[in-house]
Amino acid sequence: MPTENAEILALEALGWLAGDETALGRFLDQSGIDAPSLRAGAGTPEMAAAVFDFLLGHEEFLLRFCEDAQIAPRDVHAARRAFGSEGLREV
Repeated sequence: MPTENAEILALEALGWLAGDETALGRFLDQSGIDAPSLRAGAGTPEMAAAVFDFLLGHEEFLLRFCEDAQIAPRDVHAARRAFGSEGLREV
């Protein structure tokens, strides 16, 4: 997947997380990121990787996001690969 498409999907995924209180709370709890850091990191490769890693690690949220976005889970996998080894610890 081209990086530009992956970046767009990452922002869509972040928006989806922000709109789902349960998913957002779990993401914030597990990542240790606070709301201001989440806003500041939006659009960065590190945050994109963190969001994709979270979704890929939580099938329930992944499937709900994919259904809402009308995409296949493999598209999330492809988008995550576009960010290489960027990781949550760098957010």
